[in-house]
Amino acid sequence: MNFDDYVLEGDPSPWAQPDGRVIPIVTKAGSEDASTADSGGAYRVSGVSIQHTPAQRLWYGKVFNKPGYRSVNHHHGEAETGGYVLQGHGRIYFGEEFREFVDMTEGDFVFVPPFMHHVECNMSTKHDLVWLTTRTPDNIVVNLADVDDSILQGYRRA
Repeated sequence: MNFDDYVLEGDPSPWAQPDGRVIPIVTKAGSEDASTADSGGAYRVSGVSIQHTPAQRLWYGKVFNKPGYRSVNHHHGEAETGGYVLQGHGRIYFGEEFREFVDMTEGDFVFVPPFMHHVECNMSTKHDLVWLTTRTPDNIVVNLADVDDSILQGYRRA
């Protein structure tokens, strides 16, 4: 596909240049969109999303978990989710009664399938967990009934 062939769905006027082209959009540090859905102790800001760029089938942002904090039980609907850990030690609990988990540390990537119920935890009680996350088609967050900390093997609150 030629760049000049790219056409936005709907009204492109907020993003189109005078000649009609859509060009790269930069979201400057500090101007990320913070109106995205959160899951308890997992706070999300978007850098590339429909909220402030022409992206229509992509959400890309940063997730923060303070020391010892975790998300509530949730899933991301039809969205496929990819993550990359910038700093910290994270754990994603999933499966029956959340008995299964995967650990992630700085430099690790993770994929979470659509509709998978999970809990995202910062395993450190002293350091932040910061990761980049991307979803298609959008940042779908469906918060569910929470689970008690005691069933999350190895997790401690700060």
